[in-house]
Amino acid sequence: MKRVVITGAGTINPLGHSVADTFAAMQAGTCGIGDLDIRDVERLSIRLGGQVKGYEPDTYFNRQQQALYDRFTQFTLLAAREAIAQSGLEFSGQLAAESGVVLGTSGGGLNTQDENYRAVYEEGKNRVHPFIVPKLMNNAAASHVSMEYNLKGPSFTVATACASSNHAMGQAFWLIRNGAACVMVTGGSESMLCFGGVKAWEGLRVMSKDACRPFSATRNGMVQGEGAGVFVFEELEHAKKRGAEILAEIVGFSMTSDAADIVMPSKQGAARAIRGALQDARLNPSDVGYINAHGTGTAANDKTECAAVADVFGAHADKLMISSTKSMHGHLIGGTGAVELLACIMALTEGVIAPTIGYEEPDPECALDVVPNTAREAKVDVVLSNAFAFGGLNAVLALRKH
Repeated sequence: MKRVVITGAGTINPLGHSVADTFAAMQAGTCGIGDLDIRDVERLSIRLGGQVKGYEPDTYFNRQQQALYDRFTQFTLLAAREAIAQSGLEFSGQLAAESGVVLGTSGGGLNTQDENYRAVYEEGKNRVHPFIVPKLMNNAAASHVSMEYNLKGPSFTVATACASSNHAMGQAFWLIRNGAACVMVTGGSESMLCFGGVKAWEGLRVMSKDACRPFSATRNGMVQGEGAGVFVFEELEHAKKRGAEILAEIVGFSMTSDAADIVMPSKQGAARAIRGALQDARLNPSDVGYINAHGTGTAANDKTECAAVADVFGAHADKLMISSTKSMHGHLIGGTGAVELLACIMALTEGVIAPTIGYEEPDPECALDVVPNTAREAKVDVVLSNAFAFGGLNAVLALRKH
């Protein structure tokens, strides 16, 4: 089996419009969550979110492109540009045929749906733009990335709610490891911070009105965010031959299904996914130094995840660092695992562990080292990234310092 490394990373999210800005914000414990600036916000009971501020589409895309690109696609393309530029790759000939795209999203073109439902049902219009369908479809971002960079290999989109990005990156990893591709552009994106998107989530009654405080006894729910994270996964020997900078190595992936409940998580399902990633990577639990947690800030998720970690790691759980960067950027739903992978890369390349900010009081059922409030310098060689989605769909990635 072939080995897989990361040779490029890109992002736009509530913490920054680049990887460097995001790293700096994570290291400073910056909170990117604030008051929402969206249409009809006064009709919402939840008016808080991790919104990408200071973003002007006209800076990056012309009017014709904007007619085709939903906000989630725009974010994806910007993150992909940064990642591919860092990788130094140009796709032509055989390499183009052996390179593809697999991305995760949950809502896809939800902004486009929201705008056009409003136009038809509220404003009474009888016509919509002819490109609405290609603009709102979940595979739009993957398709546009493939077209912009001439990527002619396996290309598709994964939609598994909050685990979409991790599932997508796991598929990219497997495609390269098994020889079906040489390079994969992968990650995920989401932009559900529109009236319809937030109103739907209000109905679940899992949203906080003031802050995301994972693992803290005072937590009161999750906070939505938006943005994208995109990476270049590459076969190791190909990367070495061209002298590429290697950010990290993907060494394991596992996915499981709880097969139990549509919204309530299962300790057993999460634990099997964590254990499976370690087995796939041929790692011992004691090898892991840091876990980027799913850590949504809901009692059910936080307690279940901590119980699963304790179950898998035993006595070593007390030596692990486990933090949730959702406390800073919010829950990007289908794109969340991609932005969170940046914290894993930062831990491996810069020796800095992103904190869980907003932490106020210990929860006896989350009695782990959650790196409260302040980033920490620490040398780690192996990290995990957890994603546990509604529907009981779990996906865990294992990364190692190269």
